[in-house]
Amino acid sequence: MDHREVAAVLTYAGRLDPRLIRTDPGEADNQLDTWHELLNDVPMTTGQGWDARGIVRKRIVMSPYPILPADVARDWQAYRRDRLVRHTDPTPAADPDNPQAWRTELLAARDAVAAGQAAPSAHRGITAGRHRPGLADQLAAVGSYIPPAARAALAPYRPARAAREAAIAAGGPDVLGVPCDWCHADKGEPCRRRRISLDGTARGNAPRATVHPGRIDSALAAQAQQASAA
Repeated sequence: MDHREVAAVLTYAGRLDPRLIRTDPGEADNQLDTWHELLNDVPMTTGQGWDARGIVRKRIVMSPYPILPADVARDWQAYRRDRLVRHTDPTPAADPDNPQAWRTELLAARDAVAAGQAAPSAHRGITAGRHRPGLADQLAAVGSYIPPAARAALAPYRPARAAREAAIAAGGPDVLGVPCDWCHADKGEPCRRRRISLDGTARGNAPRATVHPGRIDSALAAQAQQASAA
């Protein structure tokens, strides 16, 4: 702010808090010089929400003590830090083989954000970048995060999942999509062998390669209900 803008801020502050008013010309000049010394690098307003008069009003409302120019300067520094923390450097348009031009453009963008002349550049989403050529064709060919060849190789080691996938592919119900009323397995969990000793205590709880018949009936009922609802 120049002397004229600092004088305008002081006049506004004096209207809100008469304790800041100086009637002696010498004291008024000293007050103006002090405020200008601390606020000469602080803008009066920016296009990004900063207004020195709003800071003055907030300080006067919040504190019973007369406002100081350092209060406004500290709020400006906090404003700058907050904007830089929320800023992500966009890729400069300069030639990356020209490090001087690259650095100059990068610093200019940061200075504009810190000074309130430009909005912070937010983080770009993962899908905001350019896709690799041929990626859509590769995903269409794979069809799943596990390729068909790898899924077939893993089938002997995952019999329950293999049976589930084969049944779904044939149009059958998802037997693991419903809980089991017999062994109390949750959705997505395989059925368990419940071996009970003569005294009623459980002796085993090993997973089964197949599901209990009652769970198949529940899955068929759920599939029929979904079909009727559709």
